[in-house]
Amino acid sequence: MKWEAVIGLEVHAQMLTDTKIFCGCSTRFGSEPNTQTCQICIGMPGVLPVLNRKALEFAVRTGLATNCSVSKYSRFARKNYFYPDLPKGYQISQYEHPICERGNIEIVVDGEVKRIGITRIHMEEDAGKNIHEGTGGYSFVDLNRTGVPLMEIVSEPDIRSPKEAVEYMKKLRSIVRYLGVCDGNLEEGSFRCDANVSVRPFGLKEFGTRAEVKNINSFRYVEKAIEYEIKRQIRVIEDGGKVVQETRLWDAGKGITESMRSKEEAHDYRYFPDPDLVPIMVDQQWVDEIKASLPELPDAKRHRFVTDYGLPEHDAELLTSERTTAKWFEEAVRAGAQAKTVSNWMMGDLMKLLNEENKSIDACPIRPAQLAGMLQLIDKEVISGKIAKTVFDEMYKTGKDAEIIVKENGLVQISDFSEIEKVVNEIIARSPKEAERFKAGDEKLLGFFVGQAMKATKGKANPQMLNDLLKKKLS
Repeated sequence: MKWEAVIGLEVHAQMLTDTKIFCGCSTRFGSEPNTQTCQICIGMPGVLPVLNRKALEFAVRTGLATNCSVSKYSRFARKNYFYPDLPKGYQISQYEHPICERGNIEIVVDGEVKRIGITRIHMEEDAGKNIHEGTGGYSFVDLNRTGVPLMEIVSEPDIRSPKEAVEYMKKLRSIVRYLGVCDGNLEEGSFRCDANVSVRPFGLKEFGTRAEVKNINSFRYVEKAIEYEIKRQIRVIEDGGKVVQETRLWDAGKGITESMRSKEEAHDYRYFPDPDLVPIMVDQQWVDEIKASLPELPDAKRHRFVTDYGLPEHDAELLTSERTTAKWFEEAVRAGAQAKTVSNWMMGDLMKLLNEENKSIDACPIRPAQLAGMLQLIDKEVISGKIAKTVFDEMYKTGKDAEIIVKENGLVQISDFSEIEKVVNEIIARSPKEAERFKAGDEKLLGFFVGQAMKATKGKANPQMLNDLLKKKLS
């Protein structure tokens, strides 16, 4: 029997507000435990929460960017459960009336475009953090994160493979970073997801029993956790068992999911409207103003890069995945460089160097105009493409302009015909056997002569002039 996976993701995105969702405490990451709390976020009796307007705006922006309908009426609810890092004994979330509903985004997998539906986007507060390691056998609770504003973006069960799940998550991350509503930092937990996974025989319309895999915080682990869970469920069914509806945790060290608890239903949380928070009435004029202020989003920018700059889809997809990368590219082109050449250098040498140092393009020591300047030296045949790689590495190390590096290191390309001819004559004279073999039809030896000539000129010979001269002399 062939099986089909049915996957839905619940992505939690921490909103980039300065303060928490219902109080004025800081949302800064990495502070001393329990130093960013107040009576409201730790749930003292008699306090009243007040909604952070910026959090509401960010949720609306995200809904508009993902083709959702923005609800004119929404409200908060209390989600009741007990856990040590939840001081009130309930989480303020949204249930029956979320802020955004019925959206979608498009992903590209193996060259095919697929639309993934978004059921809802709702606002909620984060819980605190339990600390178990390095505490001498005790467990501690840090409540700094309590009340930090989250958006939960819930997809339809439209995803059919681990690869699609990763692409969906990457596209969502790209969108929230373009909007400036979330930094998308997976390591710090500000962008994470729960995956609902089930399997069914191909052709069957009914869904199988699903398991929820909690708090996966890297693209690699999303793919691996879902992949493992699909295989586990198929194995259970084919061995005659039944998949149990439960919550499972991904153990990255073991590469497996492990049972955590039975899966709760909505009624288990005893949702009811929060009596301390008034309903949210969204004005359409305000929504229209937010919509007008949205930046050019990844899909629109990718399409423009293909049509305006003539880039292949692959190049455009990579260059527009981050807003800062796309901006860097366009600044280099505006400085006078050819679009495809800039793309090649960015996706090759530049990204290689940045990745080696785990740097973002914001921290790149080379400015877009400097790359354009180096490419203009190639176009003017001041330096060769081979020498350009040496120059580029030096630009990255020092931040100097290409022209200065070329002058300081004597890297100007040799385009003097007589000088190159002298080198070619010497190389051929030293290699008579290879010259005879080339004349006899072994044309691969051209590379040998080019290499010898480049070695003799320290890579500075004009490549085109050198190749033409060698072919003429050896024919």
